[in-house]
Amino acid sequence: MISLLDPDNPEEHFPPVEFAEQEPDGLLAIGGDLSPTRLLNAYRQGIFPWYSSEQPILWWSPDPRTVLFPEQIKISRSLGKSLRNRNYHCSFDTAFSDVINTCAMPLPGREETWITDEMKQAYIHLHRLGFAHSVEVREGERLVGGLYGIAIGRAFFGESMFSLARDASKIALVHLARTLAARGFGLIDCQVYTAHLISLGAEEMERKRFCELLQHYCNQPGVTGRWDGGIDAP
Repeated sequence: MISLLDPDNPEEHFPPVEFAEQEPDGLLAIGGDLSPTRLLNAYRQGIFPWYSSEQPILWWSPDPRTVLFPEQIKISRSLGKSLRNRNYHCSFDTAFSDVINTCAMPLPGREETWITDEMKQAYIHLHRLGFAHSVEVREGERLVGGLYGIAIGRAFFGESMFSLARDASKIALVHLARTLAARGFGLIDCQVYTAHLISLGAEEMERKRFCELLQHYCNQPGVTGRWDGGIDAP
């Protein structure tokens, strides 16, 4: 049975991820809240929230899991050309709210988004606490791409990305991966399979192995706080 979580007990334990449903793949629990305590506990265990506005909070841990090892980012010939020739500037944590709001914008054929107002506020709160981070890609002064996610120890949990110009989201991911690799981060959680992520070097692995890696990397010394002064900023 799928567990029901108590919204008034953010320190409540999640059920073991092995109890997640196979159909729909990875559904583990329902309810609870999006407090920092519950969210950080979830990510450490390989669990994340994903639901739409008309649903209760749904918690997932799919098997297999899609993961990108930062040093294995793949750069195609066309992406390399964009990196060299397009006038993009990348930064960290200078416009977190703008990034998450743009990620939540409806797209053609997708009138609704899973990034609800409740989700936005939860991740903005985590950003203020120094756990959630954004990558911004600008062309001149215009924000044209970006992504956001959670850093715990030496693991980064990607949540969403957007692109308003050619290769802008890919360049955000390349900038993130190169920076994390240089700082000893072990993995970027990409959650679920997409051909886009696989083309950039992500791979699928068994959930059991993924959770073993999390246990190691989440317990490594991390970089808490805003990264706008550089990832080594206190």
